[in-house]
Amino acid sequence: MAEAEKVSELHQEVKNNLINEDFEKVKNWQKDAYHKQMMGGFKETKEADEGFKKAQKPWAKKLKELETAKKSYHMACKEEKLASTREANSKGEAFTADQQKKLQEKVEKCKQDSQKAKDKYEKALDELNKCTPQYMENMEQVFGQCQQFEEKRLAFIREVLLDVKRHLNLTENQSYSTVYRELERTITSASPQEDLKWFSSNHGPAMHMNWPQFEEYNPDLVHSITKKEKSRKNDGVTLTNISHGVNHAQAGDRGSVSSYEKNQAYTGSTEWSDEDQTAPNSGNDTNGGTNPFDEDVGKGVRVRALYDYEGQEQDELSFKAGDELTKLEDEDEQGWCKGRLDNGQQGLYPANYVELI
Repeated sequence: MAEAEKVSELHQEVKNNLINEDFEKVKNWQKDAYHKQMMGGFKETKEADEGFKKAQKPWAKKLKELETAKKSYHMACKEEKLASTREANSKGEAFTADQQKKLQEKVEKCKQDSQKAKDKYEKALDELNKCTPQYMENMEQVFGQCQQFEEKRLAFIREVLLDVKRHLNLTENQSYSTVYRELERTITSASPQEDLKWFSSNHGPAMHMNWPQFEEYNPDLVHSITKKEKSRKNDGVTLTNISHGVNHAQAGDRGSVSSYEKNQAYTGSTEWSDEDQTAPNSGNDTNGGTNPFDEDVGKGVRVRALYDYEGQEQDELSFKAGDELTKLEDEDEQGWCKGRLDNGQQGLYPANYVELI
């Protein structure tokens, strides 16, 4: 668990480096290199688009004029060809001299229009060719500016990715190898003999025992006799429960008490006499006694379970939502109540899982 905690801290350090250094670096670079516009997009993108449009505008205007001249020339050629075809066909048919003359005049006119359109087309092409070098120069200038910006962006990305790689590459961090060296040293240094000796001294035959001894009267002790003990006076035996002035806050955090410690607490309690030496959770003892909780049969208030609860320890109750049970004691500081199910089983349950009926 110590190894896991140390590795978790190192991973958290990696996360902090990525967020506080790398992410902030990218964020600040974006803020300096890309300026957002009110209508969306970035200022740099708009400037690049406008630069290309400005470089293209004069040449694009000449190109448009060329396309118009080319279209006019091709239409004139089509008209000339059509007129020539009609004039040739008229010779084999019965056309009057006036009709043939008109067809010839039409052919001549189409030839003249075609020549004019051709001259205009060639002039537009010549002007476009003259404009092309300046167009290419302007376009290359804008493109070069974009390339410079892109080069800075790619260089920055490369730099940031190297930083990210440095933060993520665990092989370059000596702290990780230190964690596992310590883990291996801890494991290999363990001695089975020392562990068994320790367990024997703390939980085995060699452990310290607090055997009963004669005790003088102490006014700080509080004596109380329960109904159960009173009912057994007829048998000539008097059991006295002695609760010391020390409070029972030791049982406060139920979640941190192991089953072994709870059993030790039951075994070492002064509430068990020689006649009640069975486990607290057993139904009856070997001397014919009854369950220690039997004294609570006649008291308590009825409550109803709001939720399902499955007991995690032997001294906890299990019930379903809607079940009814008897609350025997009020809620303690940790939020637990003592209660009894209708089948007679007694134990603890979370106070906020039930409501009064």
